[in-house]
Amino acid sequence: MQVILLKDVEKVGLRGDVVDVARGYARNFLLPRQLAEPASPGRLEELRKRDEVRARQEARTHEEAREIASRLEQASIRFDVNAGPTGTLFGSVTATDVADRLWTDHRIRVDRRNIELSDPVKRVGRYEVPVEVFTDVSATLRLEVVPEGGDVAQMETLQAAAEAEEAAAAAEAEAEREAQAAAEPEFVEVEIAEAAEPEGAIEAEAEATVPEPEPEPEPEPEAAEPAEAPASAQTETEQ
Repeated sequence: MQVILLKDVEKVGLRGDVVDVARGYARNFLLPRQLAEPASPGRLEELRKRDEVRARQEARTHEEAREIASRLEQASIRFDVNAGPTGTLFGSVTATDVADRLWTDHRIRVDRRNIELSDPVKRVGRYEVPVEVFTDVSATLRLEVVPEGGDVAQMETLQAAAEAEEAAAAAEAEAEREAQAAAEPEFVEVEIAEAAEPEGAIEAEAEATVPEPEPEPEPEPEAAEPAEAPASAQTETEQ
């Protein structure tokens, strides 16, 4: 089923994208939550016209692109967001949000697909985001994601705490890997020793259980056949 996304949906698409999704997923999740709408012919035509207008506002030459890139390098966009005590956002900042804010605050039109924000921002802090303005022309845009009602100092404190927590977790994981690597050779030697011991025991047991061959009985002497009487003796007897 084809739908038009009304908001950025992670692993599905960005706002305004026309995507194919399972009918059950659209009816049970996207449409009830107003994350998408059916892709009717009329709405598709509206999107096409809108994209044409936006394309005319984007850079069309290298000269225009270089001018826009220079403006992006000097720009900084701030998002005041609802965040928890540890700096995790109740929501996220996406490429579409950045593109909209660029147009609203600086009248710079950049296709949201050219904003290289691979994953939505989900923590407060400062970010540098590459932006492809034109072929072979790019710039780096600075973002500040600040807790709502807070200030930059609070943002920096939360970001430092988050980075320290991530570094500690990474160090712990590395130490665990090193400990496992150090223990592996000893484990292999023990396995070899344990494997060798039963083999020797089996050989000794096999030698102990093999019975010695019994001596074969000597053959009994055959009875001597009576010798035939000489012919002369027989003749005398008959007489």
